[in-house]
Amino acid sequence: MQDKKNSKYKIVAIGGGTGLSTLLRGLKAYDVDITAVVTVSDDGGSSGKLRKELGVLPPGDIRNCLVALAEEENLITKLFQYRFPRKGGLSNHSFGNLFLTALTSISGGFDKAILNASDVLAIKGRVLPVSLDNVKMKATLIDGERIIGESKISKSKSAIKTVEIEPKNAKVSQSVIDAILSADCVILGPGSLYTSVIVNLLFDGVIPALKKSKAIKLYIANIMTQVGETSNFTLSNHINAIIQHSYPEILNAVFVNNGKIPENIVSRYAKLNSIPVKIDKLKHKNIKIIKKNFVSKSQYAHHDFIKLSRAIFNFLRGELK
Repeated sequence: MQDKKNSKYKIVAIGGGTGLSTLLRGLKAYDVDITAVVTVSDDGGSSGKLRKELGVLPPGDIRNCLVALAEEENLITKLFQYRFPRKGGLSNHSFGNLFLTALTSISGGFDKAILNASDVLAIKGRVLPVSLDNVKMKATLIDGERIIGESKISKSKSAIKTVEIEPKNAKVSQSVIDAILSADCVILGPGSLYTSVIVNLLFDGVIPALKKSKAIKLYIANIMTQVGETSNFTLSNHINAIIQHSYPEILNAVFVNNGKIPENIVSRYAKLNSIPVKIDKLKHKNIKIIKKNFVSKSQYAHHDFIKLSRAIFNFLRGELK
């Protein structure tokens, strides 16, 4: 690895949902070059409505990442996250989603709309959709049932065997390939294992780029299991699912929480059949396991973005020297 003492680390963070935006909030505090690669398969909530009614790519996860990378929390940033009341035609839509949808039409493309919104929010880094192709997620469950649609997959009652996208030949954006090839570090997660992380690996061109890239590849494991996607999954189950949908050497290191989660939070999650991810023995000896306390002080079992980003940055300083 090259000496990075006098230059910025180039970090590519791949994912979606709240997990990716949480990571970005921490990373932007450091002198790094950030590229967020965001899933475009969401078909639920405000994004799903806009996708169905207007034929646009889902803007929700993109919006959250743009806000997370904004230089400061100002009026415009708050406006992007404003959600209209649950009455009337704008029910449950966020202003940012509507803004990106309108900007897509005005600027002539979703990618151009993201660039313009990035300027409005003065973000640190850049946000890229993993693809500009319109795709659907499909899942095959262990009981043989097949489910179509991200929102349905995330609520599946049986464990997931495999996931895929349709069309299968949907291509990754060239800008994403370029970012991966020039990266010092590629981070997967945190986020829903199948619908936020693995889905991004399924686009044509992603796996070859990751194999060719000399970047360190990290996975940020979730703190809790997710009902419908990873019920009762241990750490090795998460890692095996990623490898199954990509290739055996995809990960160099995994960051996993070993901090104590307050009992009242554990009990609340247990009522929803969600439990802390158990750190079990891995068969893959080439993967470094970084165990630290990543639990936030909120009332949710979420990552503390300051603890997480500090651990990542310290790890990179030790590896990229």
